[in-house]
Amino acid sequence: MTERRNPRSKDIDSMGTLDILALINDEDKSVPAAITSKIPLIAEAVERYVKAIKSGGRVFYAGAGTSGRLGIIDAAECPPTFRTPPGLIQGLIAGGPDAVFRAKEGAEDSASNGGKAISEAGVGKGDLVIGLAASGRTPWVVGALRRARQLGAATVGIDCTPESEISDLCDISISVQVGPEVITGSTRMKAATAQKLILNMISTTAMIRLGKVYGNLMVDLQPWSEKLRSRAKKIITLTTGLPQAKTGKLLEDAGYNVKVALVMARTGQSREGSEALLKRADGFVRKAIELGGGRP
Repeated sequence: MTERRNPRSKDIDSMGTLDILALINDEDKSVPAAITSKIPLIAEAVERYVKAIKSGGRVFYAGAGTSGRLGIIDAAECPPTFRTPPGLIQGLIAGGPDAVFRAKEGAEDSASNGGKAISEAGVGKGDLVIGLAASGRTPWVVGALRRARQLGAATVGIDCTPESEISDLCDISISVQVGPEVITGSTRMKAATAQKLILNMISTTAMIRLGKVYGNLMVDLQPWSEKLRSRAKKIITLTTGLPQAKTGKLLEDAGYNVKVALVMARTGQSREGSEALLKRADGFVRKAIELGGGRP
């Protein structure tokens, strides 16, 4: 399906710039609608994601080309956004790290190398492997998922082709039919958009379920940069009413942990006491504040 010719764009080379952009925009609008019917399956993937992390497992994204890069992006963004430890969520791409910056098209053709990448990553029982392949038949991804199953890991597939090859290798198969691309076969367009949106949905919802969010604020961020430190202070001000002039000292006293700072401010507990409350609350700020006698 991803290789079919799109009748709506067959004369795109004779269009003006505005008409080309309007056509691409119209095609892109169809992607969220195509995902809607797959939300129950995405919810199942979230449950597997949460289960893997709660049980001490890890999450791996496995893909080739654009699909592989999307997985790496999602994995790379989790530590600064949600304070996940390095290695908890990993992206694997056909051709290795160099393929992130320079396409290695032939790398996707080896199923054995896909399996080898999974073995070298130490995937095992309790882990989750999410295979990404717009066509649903990329050999490297097929090999990766097959090996993951052999090693006892849970598997999820995300593709854009019905009844794909990888669907038979997955506990949960999320196949989103976005139709043919504006430029035939250029799956970095609608197919990639669908995969990116689904990865956003899965990882974000999983992190909410793991206590990484308070209200709609990302309270488990890592304030490594000036921008993130400023954001951390703003979050504390929004949730406590304290002026930003005072939040810097509070954040420092909390070991630059926003969740701890919030519990300290709302309960009057020390850093150690607030950390203990968060531990009892499984990391959920709202519950920790309630346990400490404060008002969320």
